[in-house]
Amino acid sequence: MRFLLYYCHHYIIFETMVHTKFPVITSIVVEQIIIHSEYLQREVILDIYLPVSVKGPELLSLLLINDGQDLPKMPFNKILDDLISKELIEPLICVGIYCGYERKMEYGTSYSADYTGRGAKAGLYTKFVFEELLPLIRKTYHIPSFKDKSFAGFSLGGLSALDIAWNQASEFNKVGIFSGSFWWRRKGYQDGYDDEQDRLMHLQVRKGGFHPWLRFFMECGTLDETADRNQNGIIDSIDDTLDLIVELKAKGYTDEHIHYLEIQEGKHDVPTWSKAFPAFLVWGWGRVIIN
Repeated sequence: MRFLLYYCHHYIIFETMVHTKFPVITSIVVEQIIIHSEYLQREVILDIYLPVSVKGPELLSLLLINDGQDLPKMPFNKILDDLISKELIEPLICVGIYCGYERKMEYGTSYSADYTGRGAKAGLYTKFVFEELLPLIRKTYHIPSFKDKSFAGFSLGGLSALDIAWNQASEFNKVGIFSGSFWWRRKGYQDGYDDEQDRLMHLQVRKGGFHPWLRFFMECGTLDETADRNQNGIIDSIDDTLDLIVELKAKGYTDEHIHYLEIQEGKHDVPTWSKAFPAFLVWGWGRVIIN
C-alpha cells in the first residue's frame, strides 16, 4: 500500500503504512500511523501531534510518550494546543506510542526482567524505538535531527521511559514519569526482598553515571495506591519515587535537574495525569520571557 503524507509543505510517499488524519484544532494537527515492528512482532499505532506553524524543523523538539492510547482520554490534543496557541511553550512534536497486548513484557528495565519474568522484551522495545520508530519519524517529516529528544510515560510506561533515557542518555534531555512503577523488583516480598538491593531502577541509577544535561520530572498522587510495605505511613509509590530521587542526587543531580510534583488526592489514573501533564510541558519547554 502507498499513502500520501503531508506536513510542512512536503509531500512524500511511504510504503506499507496506514495513515489517518485528524482535524486541525488551532495550533496542532494529529496524524495516526500504524507500522509493523519486526522487533515487537506486532502492529504499533502512533499518534503524531504536530505543530502547524514552525520557523524551521531543526528548531523542533521531540517528545515520545509511552501508553499513547491514554492521551486521547485527557484529551492531550487540547492540552498541547492550548499551551502552544497561548505561546506558553515552544512548539514540539509529540508521539504517542500505543502499547500492545504484551505491555508488561515490553515495558520494564532492559537491565533485568522482574522477579516474575515481566519486562523480558524491554530490550526489544528499546530497539524498536531507535531502529524503527525514530528513523520513521525523521524520514516521514523530513527532520534529520531534532533540537532535543525526551521521553515520558505513565505507571509502567514511565519506568520504561526512564529506563530507555537513562541507558541512552546521550540521546535524551528530559524524562517525564507519572506514577512511575519504581517498585519493579528482582525479588518477591516472600523471597528475601530488600529495598536497597532489589529495586531494579534504583540499582541502575546507583551503578550508572552522571549526565549533567539530563533532567527529570516525576509526579505522584497521594492516592496512587494504598500499599505501604514498610509501614512508615507513606504509600509505596511516593516512597519509591523519593528514594529514586535520593539515588539521583547521590550521583550529582540537584533540584535544578529534578522536579517532583505531588498531587493531593491524585490517583493512579488518566484524570490525575492530565492535571500534571501541562506542568511537565511548561517545565520542559516553557518559553523564556524577556522583559
